[in-house]
Amino acid sequence: MSYDTQPKASHFIDGAYVEDTAGTPIEVIYPATGEVIATVHAATDAVIEQALDSARRAQAEWAATSPRERGRVLTRAAQILRERNREMSELETRDTGKPLQETLVADATSGADALEYFGGIAAGLTGEHIPLGEDWAYTVREPLGVCVGIGAWNYPTQIACWKAGPALACGNAMVFKPSETTPLCTLKVAEILVEAGLPAGLFNVVQGAGPVGAALTTDPRVAKVSLTGSVPTGRKVYSAAADSLKHVTMELGGKSPLIVFDDASLEDAVGGAIMANFYSSGQICTNGTRVFVQKGLRERFVQRMAERMKGAVIGDPLDEATNFGPLVSARQMEIVEGYLKTAQDEGARCVTGGERIDRPGYWMTPALFDGVTDDMTMAREEIFGPVLSVLEFDDEDEVVERANATTFGLAAGVFTRDISRAHRVIGRLEAGTCFINSYNDAPVEMPFGGVKMSGVGRENAKAAIEHYSQVKSVYVRMGAVEAPF
Repeated sequence: MSYDTQPKASHFIDGAYVEDTAGTPIEVIYPATGEVIATVHAATDAVIEQALDSARRAQAEWAATSPRERGRVLTRAAQILRERNREMSELETRDTGKPLQETLVADATSGADALEYFGGIAAGLTGEHIPLGEDWAYTVREPLGVCVGIGAWNYPTQIACWKAGPALACGNAMVFKPSETTPLCTLKVAEILVEAGLPAGLFNVVQGAGPVGAALTTDPRVAKVSLTGSVPTGRKVYSAAADSLKHVTMELGGKSPLIVFDDASLEDAVGGAIMANFYSSGQICTNGTRVFVQKGLRERFVQRMAERMKGAVIGDPLDEATNFGPLVSARQMEIVEGYLKTAQDEGARCVTGGERIDRPGYWMTPALFDGVTDDMTMAREEIFGPVLSVLEFDDEDEVVERANATTFGLAAGVFTRDISRAHRVIGRLEAGTCFINSYNDAPVEMPFGGVKMSGVGRENAKAAIEHYSQVKSVYVRMGAVEAPF
């Protein structure tokens, strides 16, 4: 059977593509060229109603399906996703602008890992027996019902699978709204799930911006909302969901510290900082954009980083030799350029990069800044672009205090050869996802999420199951009931 890589319509509802051109048109732009490669339409009220109704109907039957069968469907979907990795990766590259060299190993593959992981543990999602003398109790893990997933534009395939995997394994249905900037890949995920045997209506995809998200998160049929996005968006969604006490998972922004002690391997630390700042052209929420380098190593670190940044190959993202792509949109380019100007106005020194490239699309050379201080805007606000800030520090206590002096708490990293110090410092950092002598690894087996303003709840691993299910407790009395009258 031939595989059509281009989605056939704007929405995927009740097992089939659905179009409603009455919805606001949304142009899909290829960031590498600025060209319009597709147009989708925002969901109308009728489309949203169709999606939620089919999800509620399908979920009741799916909850009664054996967990083992649910797992088989997810495992088959993972297999299909892997078989189509190149096609899905090319679509992801066109959707986001990320280099194919990257999407081939980090996007559909990560999504397949998630579906496979949750498919594998579905049959083991049991309750427990609680002995209470002659009496006893037991617990049952039940699905929540209809869940809403709201995705970000940087990892559309991965985020859809990270949310769909645990939701479906637990017996829920999901209505997913991708970012309006990158709306294509999730439609193919839905198509693959149905091909793998997922009953119609269990994973629906609807397009749109804030109003569509608001309609989904406030609907009384929805039991849970899972958002990946910015803090301002998270505040709105959390507030809306709180009105009806919906379950909520929030994976929001960050301004994460990466601490490099002077005993660290210079090459590894520089490599880790590259992964923490320039992968996906810096458009990753966990990025370690505040690189604290100990005084004795800072000069050599900056020099070596500038040398290695010359290895950035900026070219056609569909060419596997390219390892650095464009920013996702004209708006994102403007935001990053604004931060670069502010940084220089505030006294930060641009060592290299940060220049707009004169070609179609949204291209900028990766930027390295030295002499950054804690009070500068670039050290306090999330830029979401290829900008690395180097801050100098003297000792451990000082850097921990400075690293924690932020409202964010998504990620943190430490590079050192002193393993005792590595664990000690990580233990003191206020962050939910941490790395030692590495950065930005996200295996599905490891819980992912933040603290403080960076989010609520966790994605991936067994921890995600807690956020897509609820526990029913049952007390069983074996003898006579004693009552006062």
